[in-house]
Amino acid sequence: MKLRIVLFSAVAILASSLLPAWAQQASASSASPAVPADRPIRVAVVGLVHDHALGIFGALAKNHSVTLVGIAESDKNLVALYSQRFSLANTLFYPDEARMIEATHPDAVLVYTSIADHRKAIEIAARHHVNAMVEKPLATTMDDALAIRRIAREDHIQVLVNYETTWYASNAEALREVDNGMLGTIRRVVVHDGHEGPKEIGVSHTFLSWLTDPKQAGAGAMFDFGCYGADLMTLIMHGQTPVSVTAVAMTDKPKLYPNVDDDATIIVRYKGAQAVLQPSWTWSFARKDMEVYGTNGYLITEADNRIRTRYKGQLVEQEHEAPRLVRNQQDSLDYLAAVLHGQLNPHGDLSSLGTNLIVMQILTAARESARTGRTIPITPLPAA
Repeated sequence: MKLRIVLFSAVAILASSLLPAWAQQASASSASPAVPADRPIRVAVVGLVHDHALGIFGALAKNHSVTLVGIAESDKNLVALYSQRFSLANTLFYPDEARMIEATHPDAVLVYTSIADHRKAIEIAARHHVNAMVEKPLATTMDDALAIRRIAREDHIQVLVNYETTWYASNAEALREVDNGMLGTIRRVVVHDGHEGPKEIGVSHTFLSWLTDPKQAGAGAMFDFGCYGADLMTLIMHGQTPVSVTAVAMTDKPKLYPNVDDDATIIVRYKGAQAVLQPSWTWSFARKDMEVYGTNGYLITEADNRIRTRYKGQLVEQEHEAPRLVRNQQDSLDYLAAVLHGQLNPHGDLSSLGTNLIVMQILTAARESARTGRTIPITPLPAA
């Protein structure tokens, strides 16, 4: 028993060291684990209309920290497609979320609905005191985002947001260098995210139909890819609420995306710093990279594991591979298991609800700025 306690403490300390200093104090005061540390967490999938679900079933089959207990999807064609593709037992499928939760008793749901349906999925899970992890972004409106915060607090559940870039060693190294002061005072951040376009890269018809619907997705490229930079910038600025947001949105391919933007530029202003987010469905190729400029130097991320740096006094730029992430921060499933096992407190990290409420402030202000042509001021959200 003593050995188990020591090992558990060591893992918790190592994991919390990856959080910025301003979040580590909260991490140290983590609540009791929701799931005993000696058993895998039970997870269920809600919805199959999001193509990111295609990646989760292979990951679930290989991960020993989680056990898949159910899948809620009403579309019989999607059920047949996923059942055949991933050799999933018919007994895993349920026509609705509530019935699935009542039958399988998961510890958490993994939500792959449209973004607009996140709130409904979380509400149903919360009624059964089940935690939730949704795909980015958190919601399509601030009303939904604030309702999700209220639900999470009232029902004492975790609501987490999964971003691919959270599991990039290059981004983790950038955040560590920012937090350690290696770059000095941060003045400017430029983030490029996106690809050639969802239709161009061959997403499914089901995914494309809601991803290009502003009511279901919030916007086009602005929400789909602007959220990545907003998430990272919120950590870089230690959870500060921006002063204002100014944005422009374009539809360069109206025949393909007549109802949403396919290219945007978002300027997020802070006291003494700014971020320029460049989400787009018009890049020549897929990219997710970031430039961070401070008073002592700069850091540029490349792909998921490389960075380039130059500090004051150096004549040339240095390039190297970022250190690997520890196991419970390498992917969304291990991370979720660590949170529910009480090994990680997500307060103030890239996936946390608090961080993603600020992301939603940035995105909704950007959408309004692009619509009106005005700079939109932002104030901190009142405590609920």
